[in-house]
Amino acid sequence: METVEQIRLWGEFLSEHYYAELLEQARKHNYWIQVDFGEISRFSIELADEIIKEPEEQIKAAEVAIGQMDLPGERKPITVRFFNIPESQRIRLREIRSSDLEKLLWTRAVVRNKGEVRPRVVAAKFECPACGNVINILQLDKKLKEPTKCSCGRKGRFKKIHEELIDAQGFVVEEASEDLDGGAQPKRMNVLVKNDLTSPHSEQRTNPGSKIILTGIVKLVPILLRTGGQSTNYDIIIEGNNVQTTQEDFTQLEINEEEKQQILALSEDPKLVKKMVDSLAPTIYGHDKIKEGLLLQLFGGVRKQRPDGVVTRGDTHILLIGDPGAAKSQMLKRLSVVAPKSRYTTGRGATGAGLAASVVKDEFLQGWSLEAGALVLAHKGLCLIDELDKMSKEDSSSMHEALEQQSVSISKANIQATLVCETSVVAAANPKLGRFDPYLTVAEQINLPVTLINRFDLIYVIRDIPDATTDERLASFVLSLHQNTNAAEAVIDTQMMRKYIAYAKQNIFPKITDEAIDELRDYYIKMRASGKGEGHTKTIPISARQLEGLVRLTEASARLRLSLIADKRDAKRAIDLVDYCLRQVAFDEQTGALDIDRLTTGVSATQRNKISIIRETLNELTAKLGKTFELKDLIEIVTSKGVTEQEAEEVLEKMRKEGEIFEPRRGMIQKM
Repeated sequence: METVEQIRLWGEFLSEHYYAELLEQARKHNYWIQVDFGEISRFSIELADEIIKEPEEQIKAAEVAIGQMDLPGERKPITVRFFNIPESQRIRLREIRSSDLEKLLWTRAVVRNKGEVRPRVVAAKFECPACGNVINILQLDKKLKEPTKCSCGRKGRFKKIHEELIDAQGFVVEEASEDLDGGAQPKRMNVLVKNDLTSPHSEQRTNPGSKIILTGIVKLVPILLRTGGQSTNYDIIIEGNNVQTTQEDFTQLEINEEEKQQILALSEDPKLVKKMVDSLAPTIYGHDKIKEGLLLQLFGGVRKQRPDGVVTRGDTHILLIGDPGAAKSQMLKRLSVVAPKSRYTTGRGATGAGLAASVVKDEFLQGWSLEAGALVLAHKGLCLIDELDKMSKEDSSSMHEALEQQSVSISKANIQATLVCETSVVAAANPKLGRFDPYLTVAEQINLPVTLINRFDLIYVIRDIPDATTDERLASFVLSLHQNTNAAEAVIDTQMMRKYIAYAKQNIFPKITDEAIDELRDYYIKMRASGKGEGHTKTIPISARQLEGLVRLTEASARLRLSLIADKRDAKRAIDLVDYCLRQVAFDEQTGALDIDRLTTGVSATQRNKISIIRETLNELTAKLGKTFELKDLIEIVTSKGVTEQEAEEVLEKMRKEGEIFEPRRGMIQKM
């Protein structure tokens, strides 16, 4: 097709379909326009074929056609950005070959890391010192190209008098996990974007971790050898024509007027909570309390920034501990579908750097670059960590700051940075002994530091206890699902739930009423007063950390109803959930009371009391009998004070390990 014919066709097509949009873009000083490829195909098959085969020529022809139109504002070229490219032009990064060069293609990918926006020279003018002739050179390579010879015959250095600059940015993409085969490792590719694709709004779409649809032209980049020559091998780069996001967080999810009306109508339903809970994981039988907690987590509380700069998080964190085969992993997988934005990982396959952030040497972006981990990539979304107990203590320690302060600080190489991760975490863990033992503390049963366990707002214990009625219902439910895959359809479909959650988080910021405050205060004071014992051995049923968790859950309950006021019923729902969890993980069987120390320190008030008895007896015997005395004398005295011989042996063994006591000879004991 002749160039003149191409320009004429473009002018005809744009005047017919996009004239009003072009006027609007010119008025706003936006020098780009989104064009539907499907409309071009319906207008002219020949033109559509030319765009796929020679995209750069067609983009230039479209710019000339737009330049010939009578548009207001500056006469800058308006670039055409294509979307809705046919499926035949979709390609996986691993499938790109030399035959795909200079063609328009599209792919699904995940952004891994990103460079800075920098000015780039696209054309430069040089003046000849001898005759004053001006030579214009297009800059297509990385190295600035200068003229070699002037028409007057002069060779050598020329004076640069003008250069045309555009904004350019490089980032690295890799294949999306759903496009990978069996054991394939995701392939990476460098991408270069220019002009409007580097604007602040467009930059948000290409933040590390974003899933995107990338439309672009595959190009060659020469590789220079250390000797100064050029390699016979070439590198491949994609020059981006358009970038669209496929996985947005709740702030980016668009809701039209019709969907808004459906959301508002649903919020008035008296059975809203029941319907939401049933739709969260319809293929998992029972666990209604757990589903309710996970549902409130998706809505989240309100993030508060105080005048002194202190920020209180609004995101809640949930830990599921339970027996094998209790549907923990299945619940996490389902949540990754319902949440507007999510990242799923497992403890065995995750490291501290993979969860938080790492510094890597990058050839394309030059120098050291920061690569965000799963917690940062799930910013304003949900991070799901399965098999948390399989993670090493060194790696799990990287989560402390991310869970409470919601930031990840890193000081490595020449990078000192603090990344924000407003992320809710749902983690699942299995007990060390196979099944959960209510007589042992949580810290004794899972391989995690107590300080990390304490950062979770709700800790659910999922126990598999044989019960004839429950077992019969569960068996019938599971078998009916295998017989008919549509047997457990959600009352509210997944897309509607995502939109409902996004709408609530975008628009609803509830304030807690005085009645709700009174309800929470009364519960806290009542629980604190219910502790048993005296002095330092008194049980502490609840701490201020749980009180903050209650506030977050109260606000989330109000958001669930799309209410700007969190009232007494929201406070009661929050209290009900927290109380349910505390009775599972902080109940001391020996005293019959709640003891939060079982969770926060791993040592209950009863154990602390026994340790105190043994220490006091040690001091008494040292004062009475001297430095060394017989172990059986100590055991006799402490057993008379209510400590069993086994408990005394356990405490003494711990004291030996910590270096408080030692055995100079068998059967004798000495305090250090």
